[in-house]
Amino acid sequence: MSFFKNTLLLKRIVILISFSIVTLILWNTYSFFKRFKNEERLKMEIVASAIKEFATNQDLNADVSLEDKIIKSNTSIPMILVDENGNIGRDSYLNIDTIKAKDPSYLKAQLEIMKEQNNPIEINFAKNRKQFIYYRNSDLLNKLSYYPLTLILILALFLSLIYMMFTSSKIAEQNKLWTGMAKETAHQIGTPLSSLLGWIAILKMENVNDKYVNEIEKDVYRLNTIANRFSKIGSLPKLKKLDIISVTKNAYEYLEYRSSKQISFKFISNEKKLFCNLNEELYEWVIENLIKNAIDAMLGKGKLTLSIASENNKVILNISDTGKGMSKSQFRKIFNPGFTTKKRGWGLGLSLSKRIIEDYHTGKIIVKNSEVNKGTTFQIILDKVT
Repeated sequence: MSFFKNTLLLKRIVILISFSIVTLILWNTYSFFKRFKNEERLKMEIVASAIKEFATNQDLNADVSLEDKIIKSNTSIPMILVDENGNIGRDSYLNIDTIKAKDPSYLKAQLEIMKEQNNPIEINFAKNRKQFIYYRNSDLLNKLSYYPLTLILILALFLSLIYMMFTSSKIAEQNKLWTGMAKETAHQIGTPLSSLLGWIAILKMENVNDKYVNEIEKDVYRLNTIANRFSKIGSLPKLKKLDIISVTKNAYEYLEYRSSKQISFKFISNEKKLFCNLNEELYEWVIENLIKNAIDAMLGKGKLTLSIASENNKVILNISDTGKGMSKSQFRKIFNPGFTTKKRGWGLGLSLSKRIIEDYHTGKIIVKNSEVNKGTTFQIILDKVT
């Protein structure tokens, strides 16, 4: 528990620090952007003054090199000079593509962009004559405006990596906890099992009815199998080439004998033998889970059918029941850990089944079809081996 509390606290601290840093950078960037924009405005006002001085100077011998230098010093801010009627004069623009500017429609389009970005600078001449300078942001200012977005994307990626890191750590810790609990459970079951095996030996010597002793022995060995399953959790299971029909039938018949007589069991297979790479104990666990779920869904009364068939290089196994069924929205949720439609239960059976079939046996398990109040069919697909 302390691990989860510490990681949660660390996660919150990292997120808070990251958010604070990004907020500070965004604020500084915004402040710099506004200051840079104001400086560009001031620069254009100086250009406007130079244009006015250049145009109103009547002395042909006057030195206008300063005004000319000011106007030509603007090498980064695109601008267009228009008269009071909005007409663009010849060569009345700066820092605009000269080839494209030969097209009047291009200049008009640029003028509209400038009108949207900045207010014009008014130049007043004698006799109420006016001109207006329209300009747009420089390329540097435009690039600067994209910087906050880039920063936000980097932050989102960074936080995603942090989230995945902590989530994987939490899952690893949970898996370690469950593995430890499973192995301890197997150890605890092992002690009474040894005693039960001893009592079975005594019952055989006491000439008790063999039929009863054999059934008790089957149940004890089944408990031993369950203990072995728990002990193997967390370890990579070993697969062997086995006859899937025989292995499936063993699990099927064990539950059939111990289930309600009001349930009709049916096992269908047109093949005598079909081989797959299986871990017998884990595979039987899946079959038992699916059959028990079917029995629970039928409330102890109905029809259960298990069929095995071969299609190309695959083995297809279907387990059908006539139980309460489920809605389509539950098809995917049914395999999520903790999800259950029962009043009692942990909701781990189908989750474990999916993991055993898909992760360990590289197969597939799905809800083939289901209808409310009509029944459900689960399907397992495994690779066939020869």
